[in-house]
Amino acid sequence: MKPINKEELYQNLSEFLKTKGVNLQDGSYSRGIHAGCSFLADAINLSQAGLKRAKTEIEKQLDQARQIIHQKTAPKSRAKSANGQKTKRPEGGRARASNKGANSNRKMPKRGPKRC
Repeated sequence: MKPINKEELYQNLSEFLKTKGVNLQDGSYSRGIHAGCSFLADAINLSQAGLKRAKTEIEKQLDQARQIIHQKTAPKSRAKSANGQKTKRPEGGRARASNKGANSNRKMPKRGPKRC
């Protein structure tokens, strides 16, 4: 966003007030309005600069967090066997469980509440 020009803000305000029937003439009242417009323009411009810096810092911190998450969750390299070749994993990516307890995958029937 472009910075706001103090004089442009005052001119736009004075034009707006003219359409409402208020004509700003040189004097203490118009100088106060001019100072208020100057203060408002400075505040807006400084806020924009601060928000821009905050945005870049947040993006930097977010990139660092993403990098850390990637490092912690990335798959590890495969272990090498004694002869220097990578060992193969069984199909499916995991070692197969033994048949011991093979019936443990069956669903158990639901029981109702105990009644006395």
